[in-house]
Amino acid sequence: MRTLITTAFVSLDGVVEAPGGEPGYRNTGWTFKDIEFDVAAYEIKGREQAEASAMMLGRASYQAFSPVWPDMTTEFPGYNAMPKYVVSTTLQEQDLVSNWGEISILRSLDDVAALKETEGGAIIVHGSATLNRNLSDAGLIDRYHLLVFPVLLGAGKRLFSDADKDKQSLKVIESESYGNGIQKLVYDVVR
Repeated sequence: MRTLITTAFVSLDGVVEAPGGEPGYRNTGWTFKDIEFDVAAYEIKGREQAEASAMMLGRASYQAFSPVWPDMTTEFPGYNAMPKYVVSTTLQEQDLVSNWGEISILRSLDDVAALKETEGGAIIVHGSATLNRNLSDAGLIDRYHLLVFPVLLGAGKRLFSDADKDKQSLKVIESESYGNGIQKLVYDVVR
C-alpha cells in the first residue's frame, strides 16, 4: 500500500491559501513577507522531492502549477520527472500540459483509494486545499508534513474541514522549531 502524504505551508490559524504569492488573495505570499528566511526550515521540502514517487494535485492547483513548474528544472527536477495524478471531475485529457511528464486524471476519492492500493512509493499532495480536506475527511491521508508559520491570517482556505466527524489521532514523528518562528511538524495518522 502506498503512503499518501500531505505537505503544506500553514498559518497558525490553519490557512493554506496563497502562501507563495498566488494572485487574488489579500494576504498572498504570506510565507515570504515579514518572516526571516531560514534555509534549515525548508530542508523537508528537498527531502520530500527525493522520497516521493508521485505527486497528486487537485484541479485548481494543477492549473496553477502546470504552466510554471515544468520550467523550474533547478528547483523541482524530481517532481518534474515523477508521475502526476490530478483529482478532478471536470478536467479533460486535452486540458493537460504535454511538457510535464506522465499525468493521469483521477475522477473520485475511490480512484485515489485504489491508487493507494497499488505498488509503489509515497504519493505527495501539494497545494490543493479542497482536495486535502476531502482526502482527510475520507481517511485517505497517511501523513502530514506541515511547516506552521507564526502568523494569523483569519480568512482563507483551510487545510482541514469543519465536518462533524470522529476524532482522528495523530502521532508526531518529527518536529523542530526554527529561529524565525516556523515549526516543522510531521504527523502519522493513527489507524
